[in-house]
Amino acid sequence: MLESVGSLTGSPWIYAAVAVSVLLDVFLPVLPSGVLVIAAATAAAGSATGAVPHAVPDILVLTLCAATASVFGDMAAYRLAWRGGDRLDRAIARSRRLTRAQERLGEVLARGGGARGVLVVVARFAPAGRSVVSLGAGAAHRRVREFLPWSVLAGLAWAGYSVALGYFGGQWLGATWLATGVSFGALFAAGAGAAYLVRRPAGRQPATGG
Repeated sequence: MLESVGSLTGSPWIYAAVAVSVLLDVFLPVLPSGVLVIAAATAAAGSATGAVPHAVPDILVLTLCAATASVFGDMAAYRLAWRGGDRLDRAIARSRRLTRAQERLGEVLARGGGARGVLVVVARFAPAGRSVVSLGAGAAHRRVREFLPWSVLAGLAWAGYSVALGYFGGQWLGATWLATGVSFGALFAAGAGAAYLVRRPAGRQPATGG
């Protein structure tokens, strides 16, 4: 695998590529940031087993790089939506997904506690979920302290999961395209499950006494 992409995964530029890809995919969800993170982590596994002769990313630095870029991207989208403007408001109003996200986010943030964290963290794994939640939080003018800590947790969870998939997949299957494909399949499965949870209606809350 790394013969094809070794010039990138075997140099410090991989960190810049990962950072830019993760940062921008909040606006362009089609960017293959997850694939890039997994490929870099698979390369790290190849180095650990001696299958790859050249230097490759450190998995801790790779995780922190991806998580940090994720948070910066979230906050950029959040600030953009916060400032809003008529054009952005009309675009959100035309989007059923963004409108639903605003409503759902408002309900969750009103409940507070772990509920709001679950939505932000789970949405980070769903296709375009990160974009929807970040823009929805900004457009709804939610306070930074209500959103930022969960964005950090979501970024760390997503980055840690993606790196772990690539690294352990590379350990078990070798630094090959098969390992990358299997790891990406696991990431896709997590995304599909997250998308279902994000779209699912909140439903009735159980009654509590007291």
